[in-house]
Amino acid sequence: MTPFTCSAAVAAALAEGRPVVALESTIVTHGMPWPQNLDVARRVESVIREAGATPATIAVIDGTLYVGLEDDQLEALAQSKKVAKLSRADMAVCMARGGTGATTVAATMIAANLAGIEVFATGGIGGVHRGAETTFDISADLQELAQTAVTVVAAGAKAILDLPKTLERLETLGVPVMAFGQDQLPAFWSREAGLRAPLRADSAAEIASAHRMRLRLGLPGGQLIANPIPVEAEIPRATLAPIIAEATRDAETHGIAGKDLTPYLLQRIYELTEGRSLEANIALVLNNARLAADIAKEMSALPA
Repeated sequence: MTPFTCSAAVAAALAEGRPVVALESTIVTHGMPWPQNLDVARRVESVIREAGATPATIAVIDGTLYVGLEDDQLEALAQSKKVAKLSRADMAVCMARGGTGATTVAATMIAANLAGIEVFATGGIGGVHRGAETTFDISADLQELAQTAVTVVAAGAKAILDLPKTLERLETLGVPVMAFGQDQLPAFWSREAGLRAPLRADSAAEIASAHRMRLRLGLPGGQLIANPIPVEAEIPRATLAPIIAEATRDAETHGIAGKDLTPYLLQRIYELTEGRSLEANIALVLNNARLAADIAKEMSALPA
């Protein structure tokens, strides 16, 4: 029995070899308030359709793993309370119990790979948290990138993380990290992290070809495409650094850790930037969706 169910649009696109872009659902359930979360989710899907690909938002609903949500399912999920945040460790348990959960980067990659979707657009990946040398708090996203063959388009790792350690961990795991159109690694809300990217890509075709070459070589894992936020939406690194430091101190004061840490920090930064961080987040997600659609189109034109 197939462990997932595709929407009609996604099933048709996959059957016909047309480009499909996977989308996570934690941005809907944990990233933004209602009704803005639904509006942004619909805008992201619309951007992908306008670019010539089919969006596949992924979530677990009442124990079923859906690859592609119908609009009524998306709206219901956006209004749901106490939705689980699923990663590799707990996705199967949630499904077995008939639960409902939103997929993180790692869980979305697993589902996309099961369905045969090679490209996934998100905001930013998880990574090595600050202080991980004592807490060992490292996102499962990094290990997933090392073992699941999906190209992930993100605006880099979330800026709240220890970016140098995240980059080192990705290098150790053998994950190709390509900055799109620039030599500097982007840092989510900022176009530059102060780190040189290991690799650079200047076209969607180049990224698609590299993905397929990895498959031909028998190399496990995917690729991380670090796509810088549009210039007009950027919050400079110098502006953000003291804000992130304050939010991190607040989290430590309140004993926030584990899966609760990232949502807490993002909310606190939203408050400290008076909403500017959320506006930037929306802009970068839409930008990543456009690039992912272009990559998916290039991939669909290549021989399997």
